[in-house]
Amino acid sequence: MNHGRLLGVVTLLAAFSFAANAKDFPAVPGEYVVKLKPTSATMSVSSLAGTLGGEIKRTINQDERLILIQRPMVETRATAIQTLSHNAMVEYAEPNYIYRVVGGAPDLPTDSRFSSLWGMKNTGGNYAGDAGTITGKAGIDIDAERAWKIETGSREVIVGVIDTGVNYRNPDLAANIFVNEAEMNGLPGVDDDGNGYIDDVNGYDFAKKDADPMDVYGHGTHVAGTIGAIPNADGVVGVAWNVRILPIRFLGDDGGGSLADAVSSIDYGVKMKAHILSNSWGGGGFSQALQDSIQRAQDAGVLFVAAAGNSSNDNDRSPEYPASYPLNNVISVAAIDPAGMMADFSNFGKTTVHLAAPGVNVLSYTMRGLESWSGTSMACPHVSGVAALLLSQDMSQPFSTIKNRLLASARTVSTMRGRVATGGMVNAYYALTNTVAPMDPDDPYNWQKDSQSASTTHPYAANTKQEFTFSVPGAKRVAIYFNNFDTEAGYDKVTFKDASGKTYGTLSGKLGQTFSPPIEGDTVIISFSSDDSVQSYGFEVGGVAYQ
Repeated sequence: MNHGRLLGVVTLLAAFSFAANAKDFPAVPGEYVVKLKPTSATMSVSSLAGTLGGEIKRTINQDERLILIQRPMVETRATAIQTLSHNAMVEYAEPNYIYRVVGGAPDLPTDSRFSSLWGMKNTGGNYAGDAGTITGKAGIDIDAERAWKIETGSREVIVGVIDTGVNYRNPDLAANIFVNEAEMNGLPGVDDDGNGYIDDVNGYDFAKKDADPMDVYGHGTHVAGTIGAIPNADGVVGVAWNVRILPIRFLGDDGGGSLADAVSSIDYGVKMKAHILSNSWGGGGFSQALQDSIQRAQDAGVLFVAAAGNSSNDNDRSPEYPASYPLNNVISVAAIDPAGMMADFSNFGKTTVHLAAPGVNVLSYTMRGLESWSGTSMACPHVSGVAALLLSQDMSQPFSTIKNRLLASARTVSTMRGRVATGGMVNAYYALTNTVAPMDPDDPYNWQKDSQSASTTHPYAANTKQEFTFSVPGAKRVAIYFNNFDTEAGYDKVTFKDASGKTYGTLSGKLGQTFSPPIEGDTVIISFSSDDSVQSYGFEVGGVAYQ
């Protein structure tokens, strides 16, 4: 049984085709120190804000005509500086740089299994787990090491993990578990903080209706480890080292839970002032009660991060809940593997699934120790962790700003084009520096195209074995473009090899219009194999992209 599977292109970034300056120093996102020309210093705040295209946060030094301005979060720093500097009212504009004590950058983790955390740092090695061994592609990760030099988390940030509970005694988690001081220092059997729950020192268990959210299944502990395991030279480390994790249990010992308890869990998270709710669960049809509870979370300013689901489903056509509720505080997360491919089990949706995150062979804690699991359940906490880093950087940011920064800074990945709204995966460094990630040089969408075609039968036969060869003489790299791709997810697969037989990746599932991974050289061999269970549409090759 795959324990990780409890659940499981828009052109937003096309306008930002230029890369961030690699030498940019950390600065408060969207904020700029502006010196006004003498003729402008007497203008009203409203007039200045309108002319400079932002919010005047405050006057820094009236005599020196210095002001602090907040610009839109979706633009790059270079664009903002250029726009402000060219304004006739401005003498100069600078980023609101962040300064730290000399030598204050944190040491990078020395945890014994850090090298296995490809989601944090992918070196291109072999990563094993419940999905087998996958050869990674260097750089397909959340860019954690660069991000940690800027921010590692804040004790002020509370992340509610709504799941099967959390092993709050785990040595790598215990220091980051939320503590309800009123209940801890109060009388046993008394609702000391008046929140309606007695003795909820470390969260609450809505499955058993008591104040002990201890995990049994292991899923919630795995999620919590990815969000906030501490660096201590042993085991693994989470995305955000210093946040507080609030265990909220509504999924029982078998991994299942009820709608009523899900609603109670969300409401409890809001009541306990969680800033982010991480939700690696799903199933069931549309529920007005569940949507209303997430709406209440939105009204309270809480970000709701949700796994997109594990059924290879197009959520645009067939919604998966709670990830598909059309609320502004919801972020829906797909799963990507170490090679940069969307996981064959992952749900997708180019309008309703926002971005991808590491979700295959993810190492974290269970009740049995460290295990590598796969699922959008594992992808979701990576995004929750990055959201916690962003909020730690500036606690005044509303959930809408955190969400916008996560999406606008997502790193484009060619295999995510048309599959998720951003066309990419979460990137902690670009999010923290409020920069737009460079375009993916491996994206065949921008390559030249040669008109070649091939097709399976529709539907294809059981136990199909077919091979097709495509070549563009003299090309350095090639990739197959599919007008339509639809096979039984996880079972009926298309494998891509170069002329020497080296494998570059596999596609499976309902992918629609998509590209294969790039193949080095001028030739690609695609091999299609199916079993005897489900015969889907198959595929149609619409051309070969090449460089």
